[in-house]
Amino acid sequence: MTREKRTRLDPAARRAQLIALGVEMLATRTLDALSVEDIAKQAGISRGLLFHYFASKQEFHTAVAQAAAQDLLARTEPDTGLPPVEALREALGAFIGYVAENPDSYKSLVRGAASGDAEMRAIFDQTRASMAGRVIEVVRRLGFELSPRAQLAVHGWVAYCEECTIRWIDSRTVSRDELQEMLTKSLPALVLAATDEQVGSLVSILTADAAIGSG
Repeated sequence: MTREKRTRLDPAARRAQLIALGVEMLATRTLDALSVEDIAKQAGISRGLLFHYFASKQEFHTAVAQAAAQDLLARTEPDTGLPPVEALREALGAFIGYVAENPDSYKSLVRGAASGDAEMRAIFDQTRASMAGRVIEVVRRLGFELSPRAQLAVHGWVAYCEECTIRWIDSRTVSRDELQEMLTKSLPALVLAATDEQVGSLVSILTADAAIGSG
């Protein structure tokens, strides 16, 4: 019998491999259920060697969560080649699709942030801030500058989308298209509550485009 030769990787490449394996496994399990033993076995190394690259299981989990968050942001990056509102709608659809494909991974990110762990909370907050910043940029591309109050409303809208999508994953009481339409139309409603001078025109644009998209 011939024994498969183990591939030697430099420390940076091995660390990246272990994180990638962790992100892959999150598709079928929560972060808490991510086994160090399973990761080591998949990588072809001993459990003890894994801790040569990570000081603790918590550090490994944090690195995996960070990579998962980066994957989410990459998957939901708005297409700047599209009209602003269409780009926003497509990005929102990509977000719903990502959560649908990786429910345990996304729930782990949310629950990790709620656990009180400072590093996990920082990852989650940065992810949410990046997503809100993209929405604000789409609005800017439409020719509107949002006030601090309106920007705060956008951050609240991102949290609303997260909660609705997680609940939708568990219940599926409406179709995916219905969820996407509801979330798209809820943005101008929240921004309207900020009562900016130009909000009326912005709401008209977003509402009209949402109606076209759902037609």
